Amino acid sequence: MSAVARRYPGEAPALAMTHLSKRFGSSLVLNDVTLEVMPGEVHGLLGQNGSGKSTLIKILAGFHDPEPGAELIMYGESVPLPMPAGAARKRGIAFVHQHLGLVPSLSVLENLLIGAIASEDRWRVDWRREAARARETFARFGLTIDPTARIADLPQVERALVAIVRAFEDIRTASSHGQGVLILDEPTPFLPKLGVDKLFDLVRTIVKEGTAVIFVSHDIDEIREITDRATVLRDGNLAGTLTSRDATADEFVELIIGRRVSLYKTAVRDVTALSVAISARNVTGEILRDVSFDIHRGEILGLTGLIGSGFDEMPYALYGARPASAGTVEILGKSQPLSKMSPPAALEAKLALLPSDRLGAAGVGNLTIAENMLLPVLQDFVRWFRLDWSRMSGRASELGKQYDVRPNRPAQTLSSLSGGNAQKVLMAKWLQTAPLLLMLDEPTQGVDVGARQQLFAALDHAAGKGTSILVASTDYEQLAQICDRVLIFARGQVVDVLAGAAISKDAIAERCLLSLGTSAFSNVPEVVAA
Repeated sequence: MSAVARRYPGEAPALAMTHLSKRFGSSLVLNDVTLEVMPGEVHGLLGQNGSGKSTLIKILAGFHDPEPGAELIMYGESVPLPMPAGAARKRGIAFVHQHLGLVPSLSVLENLLIGAIASEDRWRVDWRREAARARETFARFGLTIDPTARIADLPQVERALVAIVRAFEDIRTASSHGQGVLILDEPTPFLPKLGVDKLFDLVRTIVKEGTAVIFVSHDIDEIREITDRATVLRDGNLAGTLTSRDATADEFVELIIGRRVSLYKTAVRDVTALSVAISARNVTGEILRDVSFDIHRGEILGLTGLIGSGFDEMPYALYGARPASAGTVEILGKSQPLSKMSPPAALEAKLALLPSDRLGAAGVGNLTIAENMLLPVLQDFVRWFRLDWSRMSGRASELGKQYDVRPNRPAQTLSSLSGGNAQKVLMAKWLQTAPLLLMLDEPTQGVDVGARQQLFAALDHAAGKGTSILVASTDYEQLAQICDRVLIFARGQVVDVLAGAAISKDAIAERCLLSLGTSAFSNVPEVVAA
């Protein structure tokens, strides 16, 4: 029993599901799963893509019907299954999904009152009174969000906070006892570390009022930090439930994957012995200010910092995808002004960019796996002025096998894949070209722990073949696992450097938190070399 459960002796669970199974045709995707969440508990839900997490959540939402025999009890009251559409809200179950469900063109207040706006009573809304009420609600949670601001104009973290507050207020309004279950379905992948901290503060405030939270995530460190207990699903089965802070990351990984797996770690390398492949000089952009550094052949270089520090602008500036007002990039000794750099010129110089927007900027969701994989090399498959689709399918299948894409079906659309498998497709797309420099922005957002290790191994292998890797990320553990050096940014400049054995998750976090101090620039050379 968790510490939270002990705080409520004799109290009924906020939510108890038993004998939960679900079939799609002959495939059993959930098999007799049990889940119990106590009032005031933050309960984690983990598992690889395809483990059954999404199906379980969709059953709670009334989107899928469970197999006969499933039981759901909330606060001691039996809830009939399957639940019809809309019944979850009336029972006090609210959801915040990864993409938040907000309307960007509307104001914060309009999004909070979206139900009233969509009803015939929308003309009766007293907007001044509701704006004052919204400010009071935000203040109760320690937030200073302007109800009149457009959602599109808010930082990503404030959008997430608005979505969570809206869901919590829905629970208080809909539930007869003012309590319920808030389900946060991977709300953090697009948030920087400080944004995650703000979100966690809000969650802690919510559970103090007795509401239970189910927190779905791939991030084991986040699970250990914010949850009281965590349930792991594997291949549709209940793998186990752990007390989060007592369990190690390796114990979670073993439950998730089904065997003991060591987290991938590149060997410590002395990159000073490697030749310089790329030199960035005096790069200045929207946030960046006069940044200079070198990347060596086969080096994995990490860029990180707090939100607004500018580190994530650098890959796009080097690629010509965002304008740079000054600076040059020197590629194998040949200098190019960044003001004249463009994606076609970058491609010509054997630079590749994998943006964080997997189905927008990095790939095309409604195109097939084969089409996405082979976009950079389509000319190799032209025969008699037409694409040879048979050869394309064969080559995509080979790459799919090499990078363990599941399912390895070249005709399947990219958007139908899990985050990890979509990322494997997009990495294969560029790594097959053996680029001089591959730049990645937040490469493991929404990627499960097993797929992460495969992606890291692929990057390490490419580096061993001579490709330089630039990784911009707020995932400090990821950077510690794979990087030879890590550059810490603040106020648009490099303020600190970690290298070799000095790189660790805690060291990166500490340097980022201290990066705004007045002494942060003291140990950084004008040009950051190894």
